[in-house]
Amino acid sequence: MRLAVISDVHGNRLALEAVLDDIGRQSVDGTLNLGDVVSGPLAPVETLDLLIPANFPTVRGNHDRAAVDEKTKDKVDRFAHERLTLAQRDWLAALPATRVVDEIFMCHGTPTSDTAPWLDNWWTGRDTTLPDEAAVTSKADGLDFPMLLCGHTHTPRIVRLRDGRMIVNPGAVGLQIVRGLPDARYAIIERRNGRWQAALHSVPYDFAAAAQQAQANGFAQWTDALMTGWVGPQGLFG
Repeated sequence: MRLAVISDVHGNRLALEAVLDDIGRQSVDGTLNLGDVVSGPLAPVETLDLLIPANFPTVRGNHDRAAVDEKTKDKVDRFAHERLTLAQRDWLAALPATRVVDEIFMCHGTPTSDTAPWLDNWWTGRDTTLPDEAAVTSKADGLDFPMLLCGHTHTPRIVRLRDGRMIVNPGAVGLQIVRGLPDARYAIIERRNGRWQAALHSVPYDFAAAAQQAQANGFAQWTDALMTGWVGPQGLFG
């Protein structure tokens, strides 16, 4: 079994198209989606026009919850909410918080939270920190799956626990925040000879065009992040 894993598209259809094109050359058996699909000042409607027909197994991210909430106050989530069709909102609202595909467990943040980070503590300025082994392992308690998938932090990372279970964060398709590289990210996971392995992929795309979209939509603070892969202390949401 060989699968692609995507996460955190954040309405960046240009990045998504580049990633899906690259995946198409990887001879995979399918693609899994870890959520935060539309919340970004780019192309939320067009992103779901691509993803919904693809019918990838998908879990709900924290920004997916916010994008369907009539009372959401975050300006970026509100941008997506006001543009999505009713059918698209219904699709987002129906996404599960976690999902199991074969022997793979999928979540957005951690198995019990779509806002808590698993493999990386949240960043201060440009720093990320891998939590200690006990903190990472404890979040996998009770999950008898050899492959555990998470997103949310936008930071690609692969960890193998002492018992052999693997945790993979593919990074973000649509928004790089602490990597210093604007290219889109995804992962390939593969079960070979009964054992799982993973590889992280980086895909160039027209990030300048994405930055222009954000600028045109009134979110100039997104342009530098999309162009460089860095986000300053001011952040992007809120």
